Amino acid sequence: MSSLRIKICGIRDPRTGYAAALAGADAIGMVLAPSRRQVTPEQAREICQALPPMVTRVGVFVNTPAEEVRQIAHFCGLDIVQLHGQESPDYCRNLGLRCIKALPARDRHTLEQARLYPVSAILVDAFVKGQTGGTGCTFNWHLLDDLDLKLPLILAGGLTPDNVGRAVALVRPFAVDVSSGVEVNGQKDIHLITAFIKRAREVCTYAAGY
Repeated sequence: MSSLRIKICGIRDPRTGYAAALAGADAIGMVLAPSRRQVTPEQAREICQALPPMVTRVGVFVNTPAEEVRQIAHFCGLDIVQLHGQESPDYCRNLGLRCIKALPARDRHTLEQARLYPVSAILVDAFVKGQTGGTGCTFNWHLLDDLDLKLPLILAGGLTPDNVGRAVALVRPFAVDVSSGVEVNGQKDIHLITAFIKRAREVCTYAAGY
């Protein structure tokens, strides 16, 4: 718990990415798939180049051909790719890049499929039919009770400065991932980002007994 990592996703410009990193974000996510938060590879590269060292650069993809993912990751300087589609375990295995596989919290059986994926971490997001993330919806966190994935768990789905403390205390994830929960009128808000990071770290530190 004391090493909780925080990812701010859906960053669309270098200035906001840099400000989020200075506020304490460990990772910055850029959406390279159809979305209202989508950026071009050129924009993602600019964001990656603007970030301070030691901040993880994450590219989000949805059912993108593997060779295209590899090319974009190399061009942008991504550290890891986050896969939000129906990518198979074999797709992840053969990609040749560090991966985070996102799974919807549809039910316990769906989450147990995470064990099949040869990836660096599993991200669990709310299940919303027809959407692949960034919905602003939460899910029943008790679905994760005693779920031994043998992999780091990243919690996403409707997190905000108001509920992230409760989420961290209950789920005790490796990391939390937020996008819409730190936006105002569809734009990232640095005050909300700062509040989110502060609250998550406060609960993490308290739980660790420091």
